[in-house]
Amino acid sequence: MDTKLTLTIEKNVIDKAKDYARKKGRSLSDLIENYLKLIISSKEKENLEEITPLVKSMMGSFKVPKDFDYNKALVDGLNKKYSK
Repeated sequence: MDTKLTLTIEKNVIDKAKDYARKKGRSLSDLIENYLKLIISSKEKENLEEITPLVKSMMGSFKVPKDFDYNKALVDGLNKKYSK
């Protein structure tokens, strides 16, 4: 069910957005609805795969070799840990 929504947006932003929508052959309402769907689904995915601040701070701090085999490293690590 569609529901009417009133937004307060700067006039120049609305004009540019309408022009963009017209060039794409879509309505402004359609663009805004699809954008909202996109950010909602992105946020839901983010919540499923939430990364802690500590892990975020370490991202990009080292490079993995191209031939790195994650599964082999995992098995080797588990074998080392539990094969005493």
